[in-house]
Amino acid sequence: QVQLVESGGGLVQAGGSLRLSCVASGRTFSSYGMGWFRQAPGKEREFVAAISWNSGTTYYADSVKGRFTVSRDNAKTTVYLQMNSLKPEDTAVYYCAARYYGGSYSSPGEYQHWGQGTQVTVSS
Repeated sequence: QVQLVESGGGLVQAGGSLRLSCVASGRTFSSYGMGWFRQAPGKEREFVAAISWNSGTTYYADSVKGRFTVSRDNAKTTVYLQMNSLKPEDTAVYYCAARYYGGSYSSPGEYQHWGQGTQVTVSS
């Protein structure tokens, strides 16, 4: 079992930056792959970025590639999402998720644990 607590959301102007954090507690954080997803009102939850537990390999949605960076600090049991060059279409509730096992990193159904979400609003 793992618990996830997100922070760092807020209001930012287009072109600005924001860094989200997700602190995990529970068993063996380093053995979990971690993902970030987002959901805007009336839209489906979509994949943003992920990082594997073993090699640290990262994965990104095409819409954020080159602007967002996912990283993890296993000693602090924390995963980060650095968001640069933010656009209004990035506005959503952002969720971190953990997987002990799974298939595609981009599929929400492949994650076993989810945080509460944090609101990111990008104004034009």
